[in-house]
Amino acid sequence: RGFVYDSRNNLQMRGLVVLLISKAAGPSAAELSFQHNMVSGIYSSQRSLAEITELIHTAFLVHRGIVNIGELKACDGPLKDMQFGNKMAVLSGDFLLANACTSLAQLQNTKVVELISSAIGDLVQGIYYENSKSSEENSLTDDIGISTWKEQVFLSHSALLAKSCQAAMELAKHNAEIQDTAFQYGKHMSMSHKLHLDLQPFVKESSSDTMAFSLNSAPAVLHQEFLGREAWIKQIRELQEAIKAGKGVTSAIDLCRCHGKRALAALERFPPSEARAALANIVYAVTRF
Repeated sequence: RGFVYDSRNNLQMRGLVVLLISKAAGPSAAELSFQHNMVSGIYSSQRSLAEITELIHTAFLVHRGIVNIGELKACDGPLKDMQFGNKMAVLSGDFLLANACTSLAQLQNTKVVELISSAIGDLVQGIYYENSKSSEENSLTDDIGISTWKEQVFLSHSALLAKSCQAAMELAKHNAEIQDTAFQYGKHMSMSHKLHLDLQPFVKESSSDTMAFSLNSAPAVLHQEFLGREAWIKQIRELQEAIKAGKGVTSAIDLCRCHGKRALAALERFPPSEARAALANIVYAVTRF
């Protein structure tokens, strides 16, 4: 996992959230007699689940490092190096995913296996959707609306964390209501996180900032809805400045904070604790602009 750390070292976020939600919820009434199996308020199975979640996320990051050989130019380097890199990305990602699946089976909980397996399926579907819709025009897709954007982002960005939070509650034998509460926190916090990332090129104070952005990011999609398709096409070449001046950015910030509020509302169902406060601070961090 250390091999794919980025400069901000933020790739441990998903595993940390699973541990914090486990600690915030504590043991269920059905599991009170097994509290001696807990360390710092967390079951060993929940720690394993946090590691599994990180492994799955990292495996997909490695797989996303595969390059399209057909789009390479001579200046990109020797073809055989790129082919070797692709093989390593495929095999490394598969190795991490296989380890995650082995650890998942060792939890010996069929519902948890079902949840995480479906999350892996969601990831594949979300990434396939992203790739199949991309085009040569800077990833300009068909007329995508914010509802479609939400569906796609849930699959590719939120499903793993949401279902891992739910699975952590299942491992502690919490009831369906608490499981759904954990799912809602994971879903809405990760949606806020994705919106926060999408907004960065548009909320940076420096005018010289030339951060790359996607035409399928939330501000761009919302700007397109406000503007209309025809006018949107005309503005493609000067899109970043147009989005900054339009309603897309402010609307995306509002949407980010809306998901943040829903994540915080889900947290209110858990008793006050340092873990709950930490989970709330994560939401505050991704909704502050």
